[in-house]
Amino acid sequence: MKRLLILGLGYCGTAIAEQARVAGFAVVGTSRSGTSSSIPFDAAGAEFAAATHILITAAPEEAGDPVLACYAAAIAAAPALKWIGYLSSTVVFGNRDGGWVAEDTPPAPTQARGARRVGAENAWAALPVAVDIFRLAGIYGPGRSAFDDLRAGRARRIIKPGHCFGRIHRDDIAQAVVAAMLQDRAPGRRNLNLTDDEPSESAAVVTEAAALLGVEPPPPILFADALPTMSPMARSFWAENRKVSCLKTKAALGLIWRYTTYREGLRAIMIQERADRPV
Repeated sequence: MKRLLILGLGYCGTAIAEQARVAGFAVVGTSRSGTSSSIPFDAAGAEFAAATHILITAAPEEAGDPVLACYAAAIAAAPALKWIGYLSSTVVFGNRDGGWVAEDTPPAPTQARGARRVGAENAWAALPVAVDIFRLAGIYGPGRSAFDDLRAGRARRIIKPGHCFGRIHRDDIAQAVVAAMLQDRAPGRRNLNLTDDEPSESAAVVTEAAALLGVEPPPPILFADALPTMSPMARSFWAENRKVSCLKTKAALGLIWRYTTYREGLRAIMIQERADRPV
C-alpha cells in the first residue's frame, strides 16, 4: 500500500492529495489545528510509522524547518519510508540579472528567506531515502490568480522592462509531484524546477487577465513609482530577476505542462470558474 503523508495540507497540498489518491495512494494530510479532511500537525507522530512517502509543504522558519524540528526522530525511524518530497522555491537561485538558471545551477541566495530555503533543502536531502527538491516559481491557480486581484481592485500593472517572473499552475505542481512519487528511485537527492515555459513580465499577465475578463487593465505604473508603496515581501520579489529553465525536470518526469504559459493557465481558470458558477 502506498501511503502519502502531507505535512501542510494547504493550497498546493490539497491539489497534490487529490491527484495522489487518483494515482492509488492512501493520503493523510496535516493542518495547524486539524479539519474535517486533515489531522492536527502536532498529532501526526503516529502517521510516520506507516508512511511510504512524505511531502513537506511548510516554509522554513528562522529557527529552521518546522517539520524536522518536531519529527526528525520519527522520520528517521519510519520503517516503510521510500521517498521524501520538499516544496522549495526558486528564490534559492538569488538574483541573476535576468540570466537563466537550471536544475544543476548552484544556489546563490541573495535574501534571508532564500538562505533558509537552502538550509532546509540540505537538511532534507541528507536523509537516506530518495529525496526530490521541488523548486517552485510563482504559484497561481483557481482562487489565486490575476483575476482575483483585478476583481478585488488590487491589481497593478507595474512596468519594469526586461524583468521577468516564472509561474507554475497549481495543477502542474500536483502533476509533477505525483509523477515523481510514482518513480522507483535509489536513495539520493534530485533537484526539480517547477516553472512554466515562458518567464514573463508581470504587466503582461495583468493585461491578459483583464482582456479575458473583458475589463480595462489598470493604468501602467513605473516600477520606480510603485516601489515606495510595496510591502517588504513584494520588494523582495522584485529585487531579483532570473529566468528558470525546467527542461531537465520535464525530461526526468516524462511530462509536459498542462499549462505551458500563463495564457493557457488563465483560460483554464476562467473555464473552471464558469463551470462552477451557479446556474
